[in-house]
Amino acid sequence: MARILVLGGTDLANAFVTALRVAHPDLEIVLSLAGRTRNPKLPDCVIRTGGFGGTEGLAAYLREEGITALVDATHPYAAQISANAAKAASETGTPSLHLVRPAWEQASGDNWHHAQDYEEAARHLDALSQTHPLTVFLTVGRQELKPFHSLMNCTHVARSVEQPDAAELPPGARVVLARGPFREEHEMAFLKDNAIDVIVSKNSGGTATYGKILAARSLRMPVVMVARPPLPEGEIVGYVESALTWVERIL
Repeated sequence: MARILVLGGTDLANAFVTALRVAHPDLEIVLSLAGRTRNPKLPDCVIRTGGFGGTEGLAAYLREEGITALVDATHPYAAQISANAAKAASETGTPSLHLVRPAWEQASGDNWHHAQDYEEAARHLDALSQTHPLTVFLTVGRQELKPFHSLMNCTHVARSVEQPDAAELPPGARVVLARGPFREEHEMAFLKDNAIDVIVSKNSGGTATYGKILAARSLRMPVVMVARPPLPEGEIVGYVESALTWVERIL
C-alpha cells in the first residue's frame, strides 16, 4: 500500500489530507505535526507528533516507514522544516512536493512597509515611532516577538492562538487569544477598539487572516509586511486541487 507523509500544522495541510482521503480512501496518510500547538485542529488520519531529528532523522523515517511520497504543507515561514524535507527527499529518492498557499499581493490603497525579517520589521517600527508613540498590532506568532522587545516608543497588542510565555512578550504587551478565520468587519472593529496605529504581519497568504489587511486598507493604516523566506528547490503548488493532481501522477 502506498504511504504519503504530509508535513502539516496548517489549515491547508488539513484540507489537503481531508481531500486526499476522499479521493484515495485506501491510501495510508501520515500527518506529521511539530507539536508546538497544544490543541490543533486535525483531520481523520494517522497523526505523528514531534521532530524527526533534522534531515538525517527524516531521511531515516522515509526509508524505514516505506514512504511513497512526501508533501511539505507546513507554514510558509517554516523554512528549516521545508529545507530538511527537500534534502531528505532528495537523499532517499522520495517524490516530494511543497504545498504552500500563494502570498498576498500589495493592492491599490495598501500602505505596506516591506521587511525581509523580524529585525527589519522592528527597525521600521522604530522609524515610524520617532515622531509620536504607536500602538502596534503584532500578528507574527508568539515565537517571533523577541525583536520587538527594545522598542521604546511602541505599545504592543499581540494576538496568538495560545498564551505566550511572559519572557516572549515585549514589555507591557497585551495579549489577545483568538483563532481565525477573522473577517474584515471583525478586524475593523478590533483595530478601532484597540486604537491600533500600525500592523506587523507575516505574508501568510490565504483568506483566514486576510481580514486585517482589508481592514488596514480601508483605514489607510500602515502594515509592516514581513517577507517569506525562500523555499528550497523542488515542485511547488499553491492549491489542494493541484496537490491532488500531483499525487495522482506519482502513485
